[in-house]
Amino acid sequence: MIAYQKYLYLAFFLPLALPAQWLETTITVGDGPRALVYKRIGNKVYCANEGSDNVTVIDGTTNSVITTVSVGDHPYALVCNPTDNKVYCANRFSDSVTVINGATDSVITTIMVGSDPRALVYNRTNNKVYCANVDSDNVTVIDGASNNVITTITVGYNPVALVYNPTNNKVYCANYMSDNVAVIDGAANSVITTITVGYGPRTLVYNPTNNKVYCGNQFSDNVTVIDGWTNNVITTIATGLEPQALAYNPTNNKVYSANEWENDVTVIDGAADSVITTVAVGVWPCALVYNSTNNKVYCAYDWPNDVTVIDGATDTVITTVTLADEACAFAWNHVQNRIYAANFTNSSVSVIRDSLTGIEENNPFITENKYLRATIFRGPLQLPEGKTCKVFDITGRVVEPNKIQLGIYFIEVDGAVTQKVVKVR
Repeated sequence: MIAYQKYLYLAFFLPLALPAQWLETTITVGDGPRALVYKRIGNKVYCANEGSDNVTVIDGTTNSVITTVSVGDHPYALVCNPTDNKVYCANRFSDSVTVINGATDSVITTIMVGSDPRALVYNRTNNKVYCANVDSDNVTVIDGASNNVITTITVGYNPVALVYNPTNNKVYCANYMSDNVAVIDGAANSVITTITVGYGPRTLVYNPTNNKVYCGNQFSDNVTVIDGWTNNVITTIATGLEPQALAYNPTNNKVYSANEWENDVTVIDGAADSVITTVAVGVWPCALVYNSTNNKVYCAYDWPNDVTVIDGATDTVITTVTLADEACAFAWNHVQNRIYAANFTNSSVSVIRDSLTGIEENNPFITENKYLRATIFRGPLQLPEGKTCKVFDITGRVVEPNKIQLGIYFIEVDGAVTQKVVKVR
């Protein structure tokens, strides 16, 4: 009770000094969560669980699980079709793509594609979905309206990554074992040209500011820059060892390369195509995502089980956020300004929240209590003695006082919410 009174007193005299990023909650999903996608319509996050052959649907407002959708064998990749409000899931071992209705979260149909589908991309100009099939060395083109296969395009050996260029209506396909990128015409569904890049191309990102495509080459430790108009190679940029993931920052026109065996992130100037700096992160970085609301880049790595948050303007590390085990994929919910991280070996999704002022909570529980003074505390939460108390998280769900993690909570005393508390490290 003494500790409770102490923090209650301080809350009236000290401003809230909350870390900018904090772990809001961890959501249990299926086995081996591999891929995430955010769907703006309905404010939902979809998580493909490779080990349990299903997709978990998460409410973007409450962080609660809406439902679990059974799909094919070893779901590996997801993409959203906002035109028809559909989500597509590529199933590696069943050589299929499951089409999910984004309104009802039920399966519309299952489409047979090539062997070992591992990458998906959406063409919003022509309402098409492209599926890269690793073992059959081709790309299946799916009509977004009818869900019919339009055609199958032969590309290089082991296509593993796709990216869409809306400026020129092109799809780029990184062929891992043939060291090249196939450029596909988004209207004609034919290969325009094939571009030689570095060894083991495995990740792609598009720069709309300068109309360029960046290709991370795992075994030559570099990034190939491709002109979106001419399909010519502009330059090749040396990075750290084995680039695994790329992300683009449109605010500062930068490209980020997560280098698995260098344990760092290379920051590239999107105009000059030169290295600005290198940012040290954890061991074996494997995933990146950009948050345009706060101009930050999030980098996941295998060890320790953290995410490094990088300032998009200064390229300095802001903080690290501890997650569960082996985060391998991200999604950004711009409505609540949340980052979702799929923890592959923990069967969970961690939700990272940014406390930037101005982000609205579309939650009646928070709206009703948002003007309460906040008490900052560390360690166990001390509740008033002799009172009937409940603790709620920011979604309005009751939580056990001895199980709360870092974040914001509300305390109800004798039936009335009387205090907001913030647990920090």
